Amino acid sequence: MSSQSSQEPSKATGQYHSLKGTAVETVGDVTGLQSWVQSGKEEHAKGEAEYNAAQAKGYAEGVTDRAGGYKDSVVGAVTGDKAQQASGNVRNEKGQTQQEINKPT
Repeated sequence: MSSQSSQEPSKATGQYHSLKGTAVETVGDVTGLQSWVQSGKEEHAKGEAEYNAAQAKGYAEGVTDRAGGYKDSVVGAVTGDKAQQASGNVRNEKGQTQQEINKPT
């Protein structure tokens, strides 16, 4: 994962380490240096794991926003609070977008 264990997983950092690991592995293949091949494979795997963790976290946050937004929208509609209803709709749509962006492949 990232260099600091307290950091949240990041899709960008995960992609960076995945690509860097692939490059290091390729250099190791070309030069015949097994330590580089192994190091590259490990960094690639860690990058993929970080990317997947960030994707899962983003998807879960989207689920939470969708559910909370839907609840606020319904409560606003029932109570006649148009501001709460509109705010709930916005949060629901934000959550839906976040889920689509982080949908597992």
